[in-house]
Amino acid sequence: MPQTKVVSLEKLKTACKNCGLAKLCLPLGLENNDIERLDAIVRRNRPLHRGNHIFQTGSSFGSIYVVKSGTIKSYTQCPNGTEQVVGFHLPGEVVGLDGIETGKHICSAKALETTAVCEVPFSRLEELTATVPGLQHQMFRLMSKEISKETGLMVLLGKSTAEERLAAFLLSLSVRFHSYGFSSTEFNLSMSRREIGSYLGLALETVSRLFTHFQEENILEVDRKHIKILEMEQLFKLLSDQNGCLDRLQHPQ
Repeated sequence: MPQTKVVSLEKLKTACKNCGLAKLCLPLGLENNDIERLDAIVRRNRPLHRGNHIFQTGSSFGSIYVVKSGTIKSYTQCPNGTEQVVGFHLPGEVVGLDGIETGKHICSAKALETTAVCEVPFSRLEELTATVPGLQHQMFRLMSKEISKETGLMVLLGKSTAEERLAAFLLSLSVRFHSYGFSSTEFNLSMSRREIGSYLGLALETVSRLFTHFQEENILEVDRKHIKILEMEQLFKLLSDQNGCLDRLQHPQ
């Protein structure tokens, strides 16, 4: 089976200017000395293992985090003890913005697999953005990107059938992987079917049935957590009635 492009922890560079995610995290035209100033405030801790938390609901906000490799799940705890998944964060995406307003996190975030993150202390970032305008603009861009990503998908989820929800989810992952330089048609799902169901508002049985259905229709090739999209156009066709939202899910080339 062909292997997807995966970020290797061993190959990750420690300096921002040498990082493979620099084009995603750094503003274009940032001078080398400004990159070094940013690099100086970034904390690079030991990789997180599956199940390790970055922060939990109610914990004090102090930093934002950029995923370098792996996947982070953000979730809230329901009164009955179950988890409500509110987001999945891939390499190049930011985690922790929820704590900016109140100074406390309103959700929890934990690793779904071995994951590396860059921790950026927010107070030091604020000081730095005051003297590096390009960095301030980049922060606004990253925040806007996160809001746009979640808004586009949530609008689809609010109006769609179960089949359309899963199609939207897979297309969202496809577009995001593609934008980060990975394959848009072949990738591994680090989240479980139950976690996907929680995120999409679907029962575990429904998610499993839909994956089977998509495979029977030759839309997908499914091997446990490995997904290969065989008919991208078919997934888009399932969402043809959601034109306004489709504009947010740009077709990967």
